[in-house]
Amino acid sequence: MKRRYPGAVTQNDEGPVAPNALGRVTWALRRTELAVQALKEQRLRPLGIAVAHYSLLITVHNQPGLTGAELARRLGVTPQAVASLVARLEGRGQLERHEHPRHRHVQELHLTQAGSDVLRAADKVIDEVEQQITGALGLAGAEQLRALLGEVAEAVRES
Repeated sequence: MKRRYPGAVTQNDEGPVAPNALGRVTWALRRTELAVQALKEQRLRPLGIAVAHYSLLITVHNQPGLTGAELARRLGVTPQAVASLVARLEGRGQLERHEHPRHRHVQELHLTQAGSDVLRAADKVIDEVEQQITGALGLAGAEQLRALLGEVAEAVRES
């Protein structure tokens, strides 16, 4: 007789999840994202930064002058998480806050030269990860994946 554990997820019974639960596209996306994130974290570690730092730095580079709230929305994290990251990067001299020209209580975020230097080094690492993925898929496969992921994003985007 098969033992059943409360709350257990099993693949081979009619229990708490559908039989195809582990074969869903959403599950494949999650597994892939975890694997890519783990590789990026591993490769960025020697530089002393995390993927979250890279994401923040590249976003501020692409859109200098963002506020913490705007940055949180773009990164899909809480304002508190951004405040913590900003404080850490500011403490390292990689990010600085400037007073908004019209709203004195609003702080705009900008990269420092040190932040640009770290971002440049980190982006080379991220590009190597990209090349590893593209090399495995081939150029046509990588382009097809980008297109399919764009379709997934569009399909789940709220109207």
